[in-house]
Amino acid sequence: MADLVVLVVEDDVFIRVDAALMLEDAGFEALEASNADDALKLLEARPDIRIVFTDIEMPGSMNGLRLSFVVRNRWPPIAIIIASGRIQPEPHEMPADVTFLRKPYSHAAVLEAIKLAA
Repeated sequence: MADLVVLVVEDDVFIRVDAALMLEDAGFEALEASNADDALKLLEARPDIRIVFTDIEMPGSMNGLRLSFVVRNRWPPIAIIIASGRIQPEPHEMPADVTFLRKPYSHAAVLEAIKLAA
């Protein structure tokens, strides 16, 4: 699974770094973006990204829900995992086949979601 590339999109640097380190410890390659705009630049530059793991509430031109729809439309094969501690989106507010994790999430929950998405 070392060739599985996961993009972590999270504006809180501590949460983002923790998630990235946890993914790397599990044998994945983790890329980091602090907002949707940076995430889109990475997605355009790195065709090997297979999973986007995004927070909902972020600064910038769009939140994580909007980003998830852009990813689904432009890169349909990419799996999407959305996380939030404050917002609980309804299924119709997310693209189809998206995993939602409630914050604070456990490392085990994230790794299980990654495993199912891969």
